[in-house]
Amino acid sequence: LRPIRLLSLLIFLLCTQSPLCEAFSIASKLACYVTAIQPEQLANRPRRAAVSGMSMMGLFDGFGGFQGPKTKKLKTMPFGSSGLEISEMGIGTWSWGNRLLWGYDESMDTELQACFDACVDAGVNFFDTGDSYGTGRLEGQAEKLLGQFMEEYAAKNGGIYPNIGTKFATYPWRLTPGSMVSACEASAMRLRRPVDVGQIHWSAANYAPWQERALWDGLVSLYQGGYVKAVGVSNYGPKQLRKIHQYLSDQGVPLAANQIQYSLLSYSVGEEVKHVCDELGLTMIAYSPLGLGFLGGKYKSGGSLPAGPRSFIFKDRVAEVSPLLETMEDIGGARSKTTAQIAINWCISKGTVPIPGAKNLRQVEENLGAAGWRLSPGEVESLDQAARKVPRELVQNIFQTS
Repeated sequence: LRPIRLLSLLIFLLCTQSPLCEAFSIASKLACYVTAIQPEQLANRPRRAAVSGMSMMGLFDGFGGFQGPKTKKLKTMPFGSSGLEISEMGIGTWSWGNRLLWGYDESMDTELQACFDACVDAGVNFFDTGDSYGTGRLEGQAEKLLGQFMEEYAAKNGGIYPNIGTKFATYPWRLTPGSMVSACEASAMRLRRPVDVGQIHWSAANYAPWQERALWDGLVSLYQGGYVKAVGVSNYGPKQLRKIHQYLSDQGVPLAANQIQYSLLSYSVGEEVKHVCDELGLTMIAYSPLGLGFLGGKYKSGGSLPAGPRSFIFKDRVAEVSPLLETMEDIGGARSKTTAQIAINWCISKGTVPIPGAKNLRQVEENLGAAGWRLSPGEVESLDQAARKVPRELVQNIFQTS
């Protein structure tokens, strides 16, 4: 590994996705994995249901996916060629369990459950999560909370379950297809139900290309083994996206989606990826549609800054984003919409499925107000022009491939 790639990987594991102790124990865990579990053992291991007591053929029995409340508000759309139908906007759960970046505390769980209930009531039927979401001892907390919330909601609402897409972190010790299956089984246990959409969280192509094939074969095993209904990837650029799409197609596995960072402050890569997604019949999921909070309208030049690591980013950038926010406010004022709703609807109007986060009911209400309508072509063009005048886009995920 190049030193900068190794440093970036360590920073990523420490600061955003994985707990501190995980980063420091990579070497020991990898050694244990290689010595204690050989690839042939995993290959010969009998498949087992992701939820105890279920046969593979009946893995999804009783979890038929979203059936919809009686008064569904959000429109739905095909999820690639998977046969699933998902709402035009989903909800991301990165903040559920992340103390460092998003200030999570377990005292928030009651309101988070109210957020979940309100979203499903309104027709949101897609929640995005990851097995690394949560910091320190709270690793996997987002999946655990979703499992609890879904179970309690279903019990009160006739067995309604939304679709869950979870991402399996590309940890260095995940070197075989079997390790991806094990990750999926662990996620299913936390979710208290099978995973609907299994996704590679990020590509290893930039720093450990030898790991890619194992991850891809892992998706094949998940799909053909009936562990998931659909598969997807995250942070894949146009070149690598075409490669995995062809590889999976040759195995008879349809790739359903690719999710990348996409917003009015991070659009250049997204435009090229969207073109490829359209060509290949994939759904493009837009994470961070509010640009880490820049586009929410809460933080402005001369005002207060967010707590935590984000403050360092905002301090240097908030002034240069002001003209874009003014354009958003003008359009929002004419439509009686907030700047956050304009930012999210811009993603929807571009043909993507945004997955904004929601930590409280105010954010849920604001998110829901971004769906069910469309910006006009003229408004989209005005926003595009204003975005192009911002001197710098937000830096893409360090694992975003070409």
